[in-house]
Amino acid sequence: MQVMAIDRVRRVLIVDDSRTIRALLRHTLDEDPRLRVVGEAGDPYEARELIKRLDPDVLTLDVEMPKMSGLEFLERLMRLRPMPVVMVSTRTQENSSDAVRALSIGAVECVDVRRIQGDPAQRARLADALFCAANAHVQMRAETVVTPRLATDPPFRWNGKVVLIGSSTGGVDALERVLANFPADCPPTVIAQHMPKSFLTSFAERLNDQVAPSVSLAADKTELRQGMVLLGPGGDRHVLIDRNVATRVRLEPSEESDLYVPSVNRLFASALPHAKRCLGVILTGMGSDGAEPMAALRGAGAMTLGQRGDTCVVDGMPRAARAAGAIAEEVALDRMGATILRHTSKEQTR
Repeated sequence: MQVMAIDRVRRVLIVDDSRTIRALLRHTLDEDPRLRVVGEAGDPYEARELIKRLDPDVLTLDVEMPKMSGLEFLERLMRLRPMPVVMVSTRTQENSSDAVRALSIGAVECVDVRRIQGDPAQRARLADALFCAANAHVQMRAETVVTPRLATDPPFRWNGKVVLIGSSTGGVDALERVLANFPADCPPTVIAQHMPKSFLTSFAERLNDQVAPSVSLAADKTELRQGMVLLGPGGDRHVLIDRNVATRVRLEPSEESDLYVPSVNRLFASALPHAKRCLGVILTGMGSDGAEPMAALRGAGAMTLGQRGDTCVVDGMPRAARAAGAIAEEVALDRMGATILRHTSKEQTR
C-alpha cells in the first residue's frame, strides 16, 4: 500500500462489537477534519464485506469480538489484503502480550479505548494515530524464520563493535526480522524501541522465545557480552552506553521534556566517546528521534546503517537520518540482519 496524498481525507472503518464504543469512536473521529468514518462493523465477517465495498484507508479493530477474535481477523487480513490497522481495545493495555502480538502481525498502533472516554488529549492521540496509520506502507507480513545455529557451524567472529538500534512505528515486526538472522553468539546489541514499559516487557519475552540470542530488558551497569540483546526498559528510564566502558550499559532517569522513553537520541549520543567501536542502525518509525546524534556518531568514526524507505512501515526516522547525512549505507529490511553481522564480524574489512 502506497503512501497517500496528504490533502485527501482518510476513510476510516470502525470494527467493534460494542455499539457504545462505536458511537464514541465515531464522535471522536468526526471532530477531526482529516478523517471521515465511512462505516461500522460489529464483527469481523461484517468488516470483511464492508472492506470490499467501502475500501477504507484504515481500520480501528477491537481484540475481543464475536465469531472471530480481532487478532485472528488481523492475521487473516494481513495475509490476504494488507492494510493499515489501529487496535483500539481494553485488552491491548491489560494484556500487553496481545498488543505485542498485534504489532507483530502488522497493526500500526495500539490504543487503550478507556483513555479516550475521559481525556481529550487521548482522543486527539487516537485521531493522530489513525491519520499516521492511513499513510503507512503496509505490506504482506513475511514469516520470520529462525534457523538454529548447529554445533558444526563456525562461531561468529565478533570484531568488538557494539550494535545500537533505534526504532519506533513498525519496529516490532522489523526487529523480529532483523534478530531472526542473529546467531546465538551475535554481537552485543542495545535497542531503543518506542513502546510503553509493559509492552517492552512482553516484547522482550516474546523475542527471547523466538530468536537465538538471549533477549532481555536492560538493567543498570549490565556488562555487554556476545549473544546478548538488551531492550531499553522504558517507563521513566533511558538506556545508555557507559561513558567509560563501551561494553557496559547504564540507565538514566527521563525528564519531563523527553518526547520518547526510551530515546534513540539519548542512546546514540551516549555512544559518542566510543564511536569507532559502534554500529548505529535506524529502523522504521515516525519523527526524527536519533537523526542528529547518529550523524555525530558517523562523523566520529562509527559505521551507520539505515532501513531503506520503501521497506519501512513509516519512513520518518530513516528519512530524517538520511537528511542529516547520518546514514552511510541504506539497507532493505530483509537484508539488515545479515548486513549488521557483516559489519561486526572480523571478516569485514573497511
